Amino acid sequence: MQNHPPTTRVAIDFGASNTDAVAQHSITGETVRRWTLPSVGSPSVQRIHEVLAAAQFDVQAVDWVAVTGGDRSALPPTIGTRPLRQVNEMRAIGAGGLALAGVRDAVVVSAGSGTAVVRASASGAHHITGTGVGGGTLIGLSRLLINSVDPREIDALASRGSSSALNLTIGEVLGGAIGNLPAETTAVNFGRVARHVVDASREDIAAALVNMVAQVIGVIALNAARAEQLSDIVVVGHLMDLPAVRAILALVGEFYGATFRIPEHGGFATATGALLEGAAVDHTN
Repeated sequence: MQNHPPTTRVAIDFGASNTDAVAQHSITGETVRRWTLPSVGSPSVQRIHEVLAAAQFDVQAVDWVAVTGGDRSALPPTIGTRPLRQVNEMRAIGAGGLALAGVRDAVVVSAGSGTAVVRASASGAHHITGTGVGGGTLIGLSRLLINSVDPREIDALASRGSSSALNLTIGEVLGGAIGNLPAETTAVNFGRVARHVVDASREDIAAALVNMVAQVIGVIALNAARAEQLSDIVVVGHLMDLPAVRAILALVGEFYGATFRIPEHGGFATATGALLEGAAVDHTN
């Protein structure tokens, strides 16, 4: 194993599809490593060791490990001789989203396999809404419709396709624009297919799928922000790694007069938040 400073701390987020980890120097707060593994089974001591080993960390070389996500209830309070700190996932999402976006009060949207929407501030975070539509939806439907489960391939296909080949627009359904929504805005996802058989390309199907998933997430986020009377909307999670998804979110924001903040390294927001929440224990002791 590579020798790391004993002042390193690690946080692990056990997601439905990905297990994300972040390591920071516990004194400077500098991030020294981010890494991702496919999720396998429930959180366990063995799996924690495997995640650490993937980045050449030995558990005895870290101050402590914070964990969030998944079913953590059976995990012990220590791993080896090091503290194992369990962090509420909503608090981790909120703290990580705020820190990466550099804001103090916001709706934080975690777009992973599904989508969780959290109200976050310096005083904490709590879940306000969400949807089962997320990255898992995009991958699952892509498997069925275009025979691909590779997010990068799906994104590349979508960037070359047109969702209007499968969707009905507001102009087609209502004859023109409605409010701030231009005529070319989606009125019915996959509505054209409901009317008749469409000989669509893989690119067009991918574009329609990305359009549907990103629009659902964007509209839910906007409605949540308005309900909470907040202007800042931070969107994190690995779904935001895909440029085609970000492009649709930007359009949704444009139509509704809002801006989605998509911070760098947003896929690691929950793990980052778990680090911050885990570190707070040191400050209260």
